[in-house]
Amino acid sequence: MINCVIIDDEPLAREGLANYVREVDFLQLVGTCEHPLELIQVLDRQSVDLIFLDIQMPKMNGIDFLKITQSPPMVVITTAFPNFALESFQLNVLDYLLKPITFDRFMKSASKARDYHRLLTNSIAPDLTQTEQDDDYFFIKCGSKYEKVLIDDILYIEGLQNYVTIYTLKGKYVTMLYLKNLEQNLASKSFIRVHKSYIVAINKIEGIEGNEIFIRTQRIPISRNYREQVINQVVKDKLWIK
Repeated sequence: MINCVIIDDEPLAREGLANYVREVDFLQLVGTCEHPLELIQVLDRQSVDLIFLDIQMPKMNGIDFLKITQSPPMVVITTAFPNFALESFQLNVLDYLLKPITFDRFMKSASKARDYHRLLTNSIAPDLTQTEQDDDYFFIKCGSKYEKVLIDDILYIEGLQNYVTIYTLKGKYVTMLYLKNLEQNLASKSFIRVHKSYIVAINKIEGIEGNEIFIRTQRIPISRNYREQVINQVVKDKLWIK
C-alpha cells in the first residue's frame, strides 16, 4: 500500500483527486493539505510515500517547497500551468499532471508510482540493508542487466529526475532510483549528501575549496544548505591547526 497526501489550495481539486485515490486499491489517502506547510503536521503522524502537489498556492508554492525540502517522498505535480514542467522534472518529480486531470491519466501516474515504489521496497532496499550488516556490495538493475557495485569503489553519486548515476573506481552505472533512497541506505559515516543532486564518499574527498569538493578530476558542488554539515563531518575532527 502506498500512503499518499494531496496538497492543493482548491477544495474541489482536493476532493476530485481524493475520489480518484479511493478508486485505486494500492493507494491510501492519509491526509489532505491546503498548502505545503501543513504537510509537516501530517508527516509527524504518518509516513508518506507519495505527494500529489499543486504549484500555485498561498504561503508557499509547490516549486519552492521542492527546492527547500531535503529527501521528499515521491512527488506528482498537479497543476493547470504547463510552463513549470521542465523545472519540476529537474527537481526529480515522478510525473506532471495537467488539470483538468482525467482518471485515465491519473491511473497511469499512480501505476508509475506503484512500479517505482515496488522496485525500491522489493529490490534495492533489502540488498542495501544487507550490505550494512555483513556485505560490502549491492546489486542494481541497469537496463536488462544486474550490476554488482562494491561499496568501497563508490566515488560519488549524482541524481537526476528519476534515475541516478553511480560513479565508481571501475566506471559509472545508471539505474532507475531516487537519490534519497540511496542516501537512506548507505552508511551515514561513510557517505554524505552535499547537494540536492549529489552524495559523495567521505574517504574519497581529496579537497574542499569554496563551494566545491574535489574527487580525482571531478569538481562537485556543495550547496549552501549542506556546507556547514560537510565541514563539520568531513573536516573539523581531522583539521590540524597551529
